[in-house]
Amino acid sequence: MLVSESKLKYELEDVYILSTGVFYFFEDFIISEINEGVHFNWEAAQDIIELALNHYGSGSKISYISNRIHSYSIEAQDWLKFFKQRHTLRAFAVVTYSKSGLINVMMEKIFFKSRIKTFENLYEAAEWVTTHKPTIRDKSLVS
Repeated sequence: MLVSESKLKYELEDVYILSTGVFYFFEDFIISEINEGVHFNWEAAQDIIELALNHYGSGSKISYISNRIHSYSIEAQDWLKFFKQRHTLRAFAVVTYSKSGLINVMMEKIFFKSRIKTFENLYEAAEWVTTHKPTIRDKSLVS
């Protein structure tokens, strides 16, 4: 299910449409929908990290939902670069709609330093990340 076709769209704060995909910013989490055929790597991730820092502030811990509605590839070992830069996520959920998607998540788990929770439903993923009580952004850090 696309975010734009869900009830979640009514809770949106902002939407960023990039060449790599669409990124939906909510109060305390982001949902990504990466475009078909994209190779998502550290360079692409840095664009989203910058947007998140500008939107939420540098002291905020947010959650991330990867809504994998399209087929694309991920540079799984680039998670190591994410953590080396001292970036963190409160919670990371993946919504996958195929068995091959589950296999890809298993590969990512090798490089991701925390728990990745998989779902077959976008609403369940959103419910899970909100129950992990992410730290609401420090609005004084946002210009």
